[in-house]
Amino acid sequence: MNSTTASVIRIYLLDDHMLFREGLRRLLDSDERFVIAGHSGDSTQMLAELQKTPVDVLVLDYDLGKENALALLGPLRSMNFTGKILIVTAGLPDKDALALIKAGISGIFHKQESPEDLQRAIVEVAQGRVLIDQQYLQAVVAAAQPQESTRFTERERVTMRYLLQGLANKEIAANLGISESAVKATLQQLFSKTGVRTRSQLVLLAIEKYRDQL
Repeated sequence: MNSTTASVIRIYLLDDHMLFREGLRRLLDSDERFVIAGHSGDSTQMLAELQKTPVDVLVLDYDLGKENALALLGPLRSMNFTGKILIVTAGLPDKDALALIKAGISGIFHKQESPEDLQRAIVEVAQGRVLIDQQYLQAVVAAAQPQESTRFTERERVTMRYLLQGLANKEIAANLGISESAVKATLQQLFSKTGVRTRSQLVLLAIEKYRDQL
């Protein structure tokens, strides 16, 4: 995590619906695992505050009225934002879900789920897991096209299987009986071999192109 101590997760909330945002802020603020580093209904304000505020997880509403979350990923990338991005939504087109995953977001969470599910999702995303709502994951799988396959080592294939299960590096290391640094080295090999830059992009690629190998 960026600048947290122990297990405290620093969160920034962006949602243009004040009642929802305030309710979510109070819910998360009451949980000792979280610290609300900031919240806003305005993307310009959020980008300015993130320049000076360390954040582990950005909880980002997909539909922001005049814009959507896709429009913010470029500016966030340009300012070298290193936190995890969890999209919350009441619904979004499959093509936008695919674009968000390709852009490297860490999760898509549906607003119809329970507050407890959201709290759990924030913790898991902060730990490095990739969480995509089944509705959108199924759409991604349905849209996948057969392509030429890259050859992987057995450890690389097992690591990708664990990524698809949503395991963090520490859990993968424990299951394989290796160090976390070895897991990170395997992920770097996979990034280099497949040409992606993030875990979520690797998960998407594994679903689209390499599922038959896993």
